[in-house]
Amino acid sequence: MTKPFIHHVYFWLKNPNDAADKAALLAGLEKLSTVETIHQYFIGAPAPTDRPVIDSSYSVSWLLIFATAEDEAVYQTHPLHLEFIDTCKHLWERVVVYDSI
Repeated sequence: MTKPFIHHVYFWLKNPNDAADKAALLAGLEKLSTVETIHQYFIGAPAPTDRPVIDSSYSVSWLLIFATAEDEAVYQTHPLHLEFIDTCKHLWERVVVYDSI
């Protein structure tokens, strides 16, 4: 049985209190969610939890589930992904990605 491929991206906005910047990033992610190889996705924000092991300094999280690592590789070079980067990269100051299988 093939294990799903999990791709979790965390974005730190340059202007985290700017509603228009956050809305632009969210709109970009919603458009990006139409890539055919994405099995499931979830756009999130930091939860109101407070424990020493929790990093809630990010602005937006983008959790993607792919059926296979090959599907995730298709996503990486998909025109919508490349367009998202070009269109939205000015909004963030930092991005961290965690991939797991």
